[in-house]
Amino acid sequence: MQASITLAQYVKRRTGVALGGKGSLSAMLYNSLGASNFAQFWQYWNPIWSYYLAKYVMKPLHQVLPGGLAMLLTFAVSGALHDLAVAIIKWQVFFFFTPWFVLMGGIALIGQVLGLSYRQYSWLIRATCNSIFIVLSYYLTHLLLVY
Repeated sequence: MQASITLAQYVKRRTGVALGGKGSLSAMLYNSLGASNFAQFWQYWNPIWSYYLAKYVMKPLHQVLPGGLAMLLTFAVSGALHDLAVAIIKWQVFFFFTPWFVLMGGIALIGQVLGLSYRQYSWLIRATCNSIFIVLSYYLTHLLLVY
């Protein structure tokens, strides 16, 4: 991410729609689900959250750590913040999003390393692949934490 890019510019670049503009949610869903690989899915998913994660977590970590490790830790921070939000709402310790997000980050990283791409397939196939990665990682996380 460029140092001088604003949130509004970032959202417009990721969704093609102005920040808060009509159709921004559907554009985000269309772009993220139709991404050509799982790492690219995350480039389009929730651009407001991604902007701040990139600016305040990923970029500083990447200055001192290898890119893959910085990426995994960014997923972990995002998961931990989600866990914290649920813990505050439920007023009890909650630990699910952190391992789930780390697992999804690992899947994205492995896909990048292997050069996995489903760009040549239709949007529906790409959306199915990305959805499978999300659902499968959710299920695996649930299994790991229950047993």
